[in-house]
Amino acid sequence: APVLISILLGASFSRYQVEESVEHLLAPTHSLAKIERNLVDSLFPVITSFRKANMLDQHHTDLILKLHSAVTRIQVQRPGFNYTFAHICILNNDKTCIVDDIVHVLEELKAARSSNRTNFAITYPITHLKDGREVYNGHQLGGVTVHSKDRVKSAEAIQLTYYLQAINSLNDMVAEKWESIFCDTVELFQKSNRKVKMYPFTSSSLKEDFQKTSRVSERYLITSLVLVVTLAILCCSMQDCVRSKPWLGLLGLLTVTLATLTAAGIINLTGGKYNSTFLGIPFVMLGHGLYGTFEMLSSWRKTREDQHVKERTAAVFADSMLSFSLTTAMYLVTFGIGASPFTNIEAARIFCCNSCIAIFFNYLYVLSFYGSSLVFTGYIENNYQHSIFCRKVPKPEVLQEKPAWYRFLLTARFSEDTDDSEETNTYESHLLVWFLKRYYCDWITNTYVKPFVVLFYLVYISFALMGYLQVSEGSDLSNIVATATRTIEYTTAQQKYFSNYSPVIGFYIYESIEYWNTSVQEDVLEYTKGFVRISWFESYLNYLRKLNISTGLPKKNFTDMLRNSFLKTPQFAHFSEDIIFSKKYNNEVDVVASRMFLVAKTMETKREELYDLLETLRKLSLTSKVKFIVFNPSFVYMDRYASSVGAPLQNSCISALFLLFFSAFLVADSLINVWLTLTVASVEFGVIGFMTLWKVELDCISVLCLIYGINYTIDNCAPLLSTFVLGKEFTRTKWVKNALEVHGVAILQSYLCYIVGLIPLAAVPSNLTRTLFRCLFLIALVTFFHCFAILPVILTFLPPSKKKRKEKKNPENREEIECVEMVDMDSTRVVDQITTV
Repeated sequence: APVLISILLGASFSRYQVEESVEHLLAPTHSLAKIERNLVDSLFPVITSFRKANMLDQHHTDLILKLHSAVTRIQVQRPGFNYTFAHICILNNDKTCIVDDIVHVLEELKAARSSNRTNFAITYPITHLKDGREVYNGHQLGGVTVHSKDRVKSAEAIQLTYYLQAINSLNDMVAEKWESIFCDTVELFQKSNRKVKMYPFTSSSLKEDFQKTSRVSERYLITSLVLVVTLAILCCSMQDCVRSKPWLGLLGLLTVTLATLTAAGIINLTGGKYNSTFLGIPFVMLGHGLYGTFEMLSSWRKTREDQHVKERTAAVFADSMLSFSLTTAMYLVTFGIGASPFTNIEAARIFCCNSCIAIFFNYLYVLSFYGSSLVFTGYIENNYQHSIFCRKVPKPEVLQEKPAWYRFLLTARFSEDTDDSEETNTYESHLLVWFLKRYYCDWITNTYVKPFVVLFYLVYISFALMGYLQVSEGSDLSNIVATATRTIEYTTAQQKYFSNYSPVIGFYIYESIEYWNTSVQEDVLEYTKGFVRISWFESYLNYLRKLNISTGLPKKNFTDMLRNSFLKTPQFAHFSEDIIFSKKYNNEVDVVASRMFLVAKTMETKREELYDLLETLRKLSLTSKVKFIVFNPSFVYMDRYASSVGAPLQNSCISALFLLFFSAFLVADSLINVWLTLTVASVEFGVIGFMTLWKVELDCISVLCLIYGINYTIDNCAPLLSTFVLGKEFTRTKWVKNALEVHGVAILQSYLCYIVGLIPLAAVPSNLTRTLFRCLFLIALVTFFHCFAILPVILTFLPPSKKKRKEKKNPENREEIECVEMVDMDSTRVVDQITTV
């Protein structure tokens, strides 16, 4: 049934849809910036020199103007009409396309050189043009070297921006096609001018580069699958050809695959769309699903071979499925909270929703598909058939007559070979079982080893704390795209050459106010003082002082002055929407709305400054008497990002702690949940700290990994702690060894398969998979460290005490067991137990 369901539902995945909107996935859902925005699509080519040449010399100036001319001549062919840049550009007041001021500067520079004029000089960051206008070039010139009086000596980079309209579906279609031709034009121009490096970037580059991760990951994921299959088979194999279980290792991986495929089919049928963050779901399933199957196999090894298959299967389910059910419930709760409307990041919500569905079906498939597989292999073992070829294994006396290679392949230990006095379990010849029981358990509980483990844990906590205090929020979208892409190249060039000034920030006054009124001017000026003081905006107060000069002017004269003043102020972009006028019945003119574009002086911590600026401006907009909003395209992703990205982790932690607290009244001993909570806290604290030291920021991907880390820790540590705490009699050390012997093999097997599956992910050329690998690797490593070092040592000298749990024996009530063994002619052993009290 699971196979048929997976095939039927998974078939729909062949026609999956890809999520096109990166903003929909990664920008906070309830973002004020989305409401405030009236954003136009932009294209940004950055032009630099390989050898730090001067981009303002004659050769490079001619080259840039030639490229600009080629861009403006791009045509998009549509039935009946050819669209050019002039048809889809944003228009200025004189109905011409808005062009960057740096183009006008270069044109005047070229004209001055042609006429041998030496009086034209470019100043930074404000330049005066021939027509008297002051233009701002702080965000258009990069790597600037200046003489005295801010005169530009050289510039290593120049940035050109082209603005396109997005007013209807036809315009969007033409603009999208124009962007594609634009990139081809720049790349073609690059080939013919190899001494200059060009970085084209469009509004669709981020979307394409985000989904490119899936394409570049394909062969690495196939490699990962091959390695996991190989190791899963080897981990379940033994030299004993009857008791070896290679097929169960493969079928355990198949169970996880079927569950993941089923979840993908359901999401696809319900209208869900694929995105690159889904690459993490197979690894979530791998960690949980494989451990569950390996734990069942470990329980099978503890059953008596002379029992019927049904009895052995019942013992396996009774021993392992309770803990597996509880950990599955924990996964569903934590990821379910992440999939709820409380999550403000759509990518995190969709990821958690898909993980919940996959984990739920994995639980059902382990019960049905893997349970059935265990029954079949049980019958094969009882019949002494080969674990791979299912051939009946001949008895030792028959094997002696066969060749050596034949005897090696069919080596098995028959029950009749065991003496009555021999109590050794036949499965102890398994390499991992033998290693844990004979060597590791004694070594880790050695008195001389414990101080070093405690010391190592203190070092672990110290480094984790050091990293925890440096946690940074990752709002940089280049962290979620493939590495060799336009987004990365453009962002790198931006940070290198244009980090002195922030992106242009729009200041919008959206109400009709009396600019000529002295009290209104004072209100605007009072706000602007705070604005300038906090964000270090340059030369903005000068403009508002011009407004004060106009006090007492008639309304019509004031609006004319305001229009001219706007167009001559360097901080303001020359858009037709900068001042919106409306006529009254008496032919007077009112200013309905206005906007200004300003640029902040920034330092190296540009992102943090912009985030603080956004929060500060929002607070000021609530207290200001003038109705205004501020906007920059990056605000869409930064808006409430800190609270949004941490919300899924915070909610999941709260739900996990609540579940652990509530279940403390249901389990046999509340100390289990106490220890489990402390272990989860220690692991998460360490992962966050070392994640930061490994230069991984707290973004959407890392938060999803941390949510998974809670469950991964509970998966591996809960059985160990449960076995230890519930153990009675003997000493703490004895029960630590017993817990490791019972559950250590399953933890080791799943850990080895998990790490081997992660290794190819490190080679994927993508920042998204880099973050995924580092976080998942740290989660697995730190959890393994706690399971096999920290907990086994700490539990030997901390509560619970085993002396208090020692039961008194009553010699009068003694149980005696008499076993009568009867063997029939075909050597089938039957044990009948007769019990007397």
